[in-house]
Amino acid sequence: MLTILGFAMIATFLVLIMMKKMSPIAALVLIPALFCVFVGKGAHLGDYVLDGVTDLAPTAAMLMFAIVYFGVMIDVGLFDPIVRGILKFCKADPMRIVVGTALLAAIVSLDGDGSTTFMITVSAMYPLYKRLKMSLVVMTGVAAMANGVMNTLPWGGPTARAATALKLDASEIFVPMIPALLVGLLFVFGLSYVLGVRERRRLGMLTLDEVLEEEKESETVLVGSGGSGDSGDGKVSMRKGGGSGAGTDAGAGSGGGADAEDDAEDDSFQGLDPNRATLRPKLYWFNALLTVALLTAMIMEWLPIPVLFLLGAALALTVNFPHIPDQKARLAAHADNVLNVSGMVFAAAVFTGVLQGTGMVDNMAKWMVDVIPAGMGPHMAVVTGVLSLPLTYFMSNDGFYFGVLPVLAEAGAAHGVSPVEMARASLVGQPLHMSSPLVPAVYVLVGMAKVEFGDHTKFVVKWAALTCLVILGAGILFGII
Repeated sequence: MLTILGFAMIATFLVLIMMKKMSPIAALVLIPALFCVFVGKGAHLGDYVLDGVTDLAPTAAMLMFAIVYFGVMIDVGLFDPIVRGILKFCKADPMRIVVGTALLAAIVSLDGDGSTTFMITVSAMYPLYKRLKMSLVVMTGVAAMANGVMNTLPWGGPTARAATALKLDASEIFVPMIPALLVGLLFVFGLSYVLGVRERRRLGMLTLDEVLEEEKESETVLVGSGGSGDSGDGKVSMRKGGGSGAGTDAGAGSGGGADAEDDAEDDSFQGLDPNRATLRPKLYWFNALLTVALLTAMIMEWLPIPVLFLLGAALALTVNFPHIPDQKARLAAHADNVLNVSGMVFAAAVFTGVLQGTGMVDNMAKWMVDVIPAGMGPHMAVVTGVLSLPLTYFMSNDGFYFGVLPVLAEAGAAHGVSPVEMARASLVGQPLHMSSPLVPAVYVLVGMAKVEFGDHTKFVVKWAALTCLVILGAGILFGII
């Protein structure tokens, strides 16, 4: 009976969040509470929740202060030279532009927020793709895959969810996975190079001056012939956020009102505003050294990750914004992300607490052990890695990590596979997950890039799945999984 109720609880949770009938936080709290009553253990709900909250408090603290830290680093301009340098490196070479897209997306992904990554990446790179008439699905695909690999950072979500669901420390999951994830990231860069070379062969290689000259000639022809409803002012407007190659695509199309509309929309791309009030150029090297020291301390495990980011966020705020009203403003600016993520972690305490406290997860694991062929039992980590591809694509991270992973982990434990190996294997599917229709950030990506979601999916799925398998293979080769 507990097995049936356990699967029913997970299924109800998945269906409600996939159909968007409930938010993940509400579903994580209300569904298990209801099923706890069905099981007849409603009187123990408080104990289950408090036990879960106690276990998850360090993870929630790590997420809160990591988001604040990297949000402040973006605010003060730590990544601005990187963006400008990548744009300068790209010039008008399609190969460099595609590789630059992957590099920029990977770097900006350090803040752990996919939406922010895609907004900055598309704002910076979209003008170059449009100007050179490059394939925009290449841009969205490469950005999504790079972000998917980097999304495994402890403050990015999946690692924290896996640690939360299996009551592990995020560092013991993530740090040993670094070599395999680096292989995956290098594969994305290599794939970007191949796709860029393909675009270069299709389009040829021009300098920015040649492209501008071609656009001016096209603009002159359009204006001279009446322009078919174009603006007709003969000007090539320049975008503010595109660096050395950030001009519009005025005149690059066939003319007409649609081009004028596209140009008007293109002008809205600002990227990282070079004149924003939060910039702290005099403190650039302090912020850079602080970030390097923080990441080094995390990898070397000198202090627990929550403590490191708590200290780092406090120091970054104090030095960059010594006045209390400015500190409050920065905290308020990032409050939405902090509340959503930390709230999700505490809400998960109810789900995992009920699942484990009532004995549902033990019964479901026993059933899965009986179903899985005996020969596959010792390889449950590899099985989990393979299953993470379709499961994280067709369901949210919340559903997979809080609903499915605990069951797989219990089944693996019955065959001697440690929970930490299962947790590492569960991260493999993230490059594909970031293009899932259940990920809100992907709609920011395709919307800003003016790409149809179906076209993006058709292009990226095969490459993202291959990236996942490369990470899994590297993990097996290095003995991590």
